[in-house]
Amino acid sequence: MGSDLKNLTCVPPRKNGPALTEDQIEAYMQQLSNWKLIEEQGIKQLKRVYKFNNFIEALAFTNRVGEVAEKEDHHPAIKTEWGKVTLTWWTHTVKGLHRNDFIMAAKSDAAYTQ
Repeated sequence: MGSDLKNLTCVPPRKNGPALTEDQIEAYMQQLSNWKLIEEQGIKQLKRVYKFNNFIEALAFTNRVGEVAEKEDHHPAIKTEWGKVTLTWWTHTVKGLHRNDFIMAAKSDAAYTQ
């Protein structure tokens, strides 16, 4: 798991395949900064709030994330507001976290620094 997540490509998970284990999640979390592990309706998710100076910057970031999400065919929940964007990643088919979610969190961070 030592590879740079943002340089990896998402692979489709097996339908109803297993979600990551607690140990796997912990190892991947060590590779991310500023992400929180949350649980909503029994489903583990990654969540981060990005800050911006205005709505235009927040919207531009939203669009960059959208482009990466389309390319990787893995899409987040996005909430765009004045001065901030909230991203939440999880994988519906495994009802929890998959390696793809961590890859996309890292790619989201890279889009933030653009």
